[in-house]
Amino acid sequence: MSVNFLKPRNGDRLNILFLLLLTTFWLIPLATARSQTRSQLAPADTLSNRSGTAIVFNNRTLPIAWSLWEQNGKDIVGISDTGLAQLGIDLLNTNDPAKQPIQWFSEPKTTPIVLAAKLNAGYRYLNISNFAQKSGWQMAVNGNTLEITSPATKVQEVRIGKQTWGDRIVVDLDRPTAWQVSQQPPPPKPKTPTGELITIVKSQVAKQEWLIAIDAALEPVVRSRFNSQQSLKSILSPQVAKLETTGNLTNIRLRLPVGVTPRVSTITNPNRLVIDIRPDSMVERNILWTEGLRWRQQYVNLGNERFPVVWLEVNPKSNRLSLKPIWSQANSLVGTAPLIKTAERHTAVAAINAGFFNRKNQLPLGAIRLNGQWLSSPILNRGAIAWNNVGKVKIGRLSRQETVTTTTGQRLPITTFNSGYVQTGIARYASAWGANYTPLTDGEIIAIVQNNSVTAQLPGGKAGEAAFPIPANGYLLVFRGNTSNTLLPIGSIVRLTSAEVPADFAAYPQILAAGPVLVQNRQIVLNAKAEGFSDAFIREKAIRSVICTTSSGNLLIAAVHNRAGGAGATLAEAAKVMQQLGCVDALNFDGGSSTSLYLGGQLLNRSPRTAARVHNGLGIFLQMP
Repeated sequence: MSVNFLKPRNGDRLNILFLLLLTTFWLIPLATARSQTRSQLAPADTLSNRSGTAIVFNNRTLPIAWSLWEQNGKDIVGISDTGLAQLGIDLLNTNDPAKQPIQWFSEPKTTPIVLAAKLNAGYRYLNISNFAQKSGWQMAVNGNTLEITSPATKVQEVRIGKQTWGDRIVVDLDRPTAWQVSQQPPPPKPKTPTGELITIVKSQVAKQEWLIAIDAALEPVVRSRFNSQQSLKSILSPQVAKLETTGNLTNIRLRLPVGVTPRVSTITNPNRLVIDIRPDSMVERNILWTEGLRWRQQYVNLGNERFPVVWLEVNPKSNRLSLKPIWSQANSLVGTAPLIKTAERHTAVAAINAGFFNRKNQLPLGAIRLNGQWLSSPILNRGAIAWNNVGKVKIGRLSRQETVTTTTGQRLPITTFNSGYVQTGIARYASAWGANYTPLTDGEIIAIVQNNSVTAQLPGGKAGEAAFPIPANGYLLVFRGNTSNTLLPIGSIVRLTSAEVPADFAAYPQILAAGPVLVQNRQIVLNAKAEGFSDAFIREKAIRSVICTTSSGNLLIAAVHNRAGGAGATLAEAAKVMQQLGCVDALNFDGGSSTSLYLGGQLLNRSPRTAARVHNGLGIFLQMP
């Protein structure tokens, strides 16, 4: 078959010109319409490489990272994996970092939905474009925010009942919908009109508040039926479970004993949300997040006790990962912040809180060393972890000896460096502390040292009042207590020397300290008294942050939570838990409300609202090719 291309005649030229004009007339609005359609996702910009850290889901702003990119000519919407879990989508086990199976309103035995994963800028984004389309989600970009609207959903019924292991609440829905479960911060302690704290019986405060928010409208008749069910004996009382509604949002509030938590899951045919209230509610998990970094959740049994443990297994030898100390303020060691904010500021992909600190003054109480430079000295010969850039790690007790020597032979021992730990003697403060030093005790004497020469001696006055600039080319010597006989004359030439004990710690450029040391050479060596901890601290049952080495050379960075049906672990129990996880050497970090384990934009182990502000932590960084 042949095709002949003929030259147009004069009349044909006019017709062709008319057709071209007509075609242009129609193509302009079509192009404009396509541009408007694309601009619903990225107004006044291209879709490629757009990202943000907030999602507005059904008019509620949630701190979830998202990203947009172009792939094979299509616009892809990605949501961080830990953020997607905040919408009620269960992340299943995987050994492939590039693929993430999920479960959401589907039968457990069916083949799960698998979302492609893309690692970028500290987040593991899951491609939700097809999932969102099938779920009926409408998405648009507004500035740095991704807006998602899901189809209107109704709660058809809420039923409660008893199980052998606890209580169950079943929410019948007319279609799949998103949900969130979060622990609420404890209410403020009651005070008298004069501001004095009111003593409360311990049994009254041993409760935890939980909120389950469901993106579905609740009819008044359903709430009425739920409340009438609770009047029955042996079923959850109104003091334990409360059903509320706000617009198209249904809230279930739970007030549960410590160690009892809700486990929320979904099933289909019909669509239901199942809330199991039980002492062993944690879902065990094993996800290879990226090469060299694995996310694990598992129960560890100690006799009759079961401890839920959430941890990250890190290969410190991986050329894709690096580990460094992080702290809350950019230009100062004074201050605290939520670990999420600190990790994001340092662009860490993962982190755990680390050293102790003075909550009132927000000052460090332990060793911090970064890239071979001391930022804050160790105290009380407490446990520390040190590591280098090729994956070698050391855990043990650490102290540091620092001395100022004059040309006349006078030797002055320095008690602490850039530390909030106060004792009689001479402390030293340098520029890493911040621009200024404010006296921590009354009557201090401040000696200014610049270019190895004492240039001034000044009275510190009352604690917390005056601010003394710290010279960039020197440091301050702070004389506390009965040390006036050791004052250095102005003009004295001084030399600073220091040594780590044990000496081999000096070879490690990165160090963080907390304590006590729990395990060494696979044996429990806990001796908290020797590290200056009080009897009350030793006896306390609390949530624990722990770090350890394994026989493979990996690091486990773990959060040990409240035992099933009870309070958290003692130090001795935490040591046994880590021993069971295969730790060779293990160190306790700051715990309790400070315990925070961060990965890809979210805390893995608790609701952010229940986590205290912390001073410093251990950050894990991704080395992008």
